[in-house]
Amino acid sequence: MGVRIVRLGTERAAGEGLRIGTVRRPPRGVRKSEYASGNWYDVWYPNLAPSAELVKQAQQARTEHDWVAFGRHYRSEMASPENSHSLDLLAALSQHTNFSVGCYCENEQHCHRSVLRELLAERGAKIA
Repeated sequence: MGVRIVRLGTERAAGEGLRIGTVRRPPRGVRKSEYASGNWYDVWYPNLAPSAELVKQAQQARTEHDWVAFGRHYRSEMASPENSHSLDLLAALSQHTNFSVGCYCENEQHCHRSVLRELLAERGAKIA
């Protein structure tokens, strides 16, 4: 059991469970009825996506310093009570069931999901 951190749109792993999209926008050019069957996500949860302004900052990050600044700002957004409760819930659920959270970015190291992985681990999530 546990939570997997995935790239949305990729083939699902055996036993992956529910796939949660932590992205600001749904996939372009994909019908809503095809989100799950196309391996995008089963549930859209934009609350755990960076704000629109922060997405722009991440897209413009060119140096490690830029990326560290993005991570710090994303952590700040996730510290709000609503987001913090969501992270706590996902961490607790990871102890009892399989599911995944993800984003579209190709490189996890320069994607908010790398920070999301850390935030969940810090809350005791079981990372698959």
